[in-house]
Amino acid sequence: MLKGKIVNLRPMESEDLELIKVWNNDPMFKGPYEPIECNSLEDLKAWYHSERDSRWFIIEDKEGEPVGQIMNKIKSDYYTIGYIIHQNHRNRGYGTEAVKIMVDFLFLSTTTIRIEAQACPENKASIRVLEKSGFQHEGTIRKAMYVQGNHLDAKIYGILRDEWSNSQVIKL
Repeated sequence: MLKGKIVNLRPMESEDLELIKVWNNDPMFKGPYEPIECNSLEDLKAWYHSERDSRWFIIEDKEGEPVGQIMNKIKSDYYTIGYIIHQNHRNRGYGTEAVKIMVDFLFLSTTTIRIEAQACPENKASIRVLEKSGFQHEGTIRKAMYVQGNHLDAKIYGILRDEWSNSQVIKL
């Protein structure tokens, strides 16, 4: 478990798949910037047992309540991250701290020099999370996301190891 001041990140386990199914099928959880995935529990189990490139974590508040999820994925010689916070738990700093914990974890435990994330230009909250976590806007990829029947641009954000301020939250 990766511990922060207001949230902890714990590796996703097979017991979490029922909750992930509920979240993936809930338009209020996904919001207008994420595709709705109508996953069955069987589909999620198959995905969970076959997924090798990504590491998924459940974001929990300090009482142990799941409030969202965050992942990292290796892309040749750098990592991408993605995250989402349940709508009932937004605007409390959970997303920002979860991203800072993940950045610390990746820079402290790997030799990667770069971490990248994408955000829909209209998703001001996600952009704010990335900027507060030290990411810089690097460019926009046109029509790179397909969300709820629409092709949307994707803003690319990145943080380099030499821009990172040596463990913002965690110590390994």
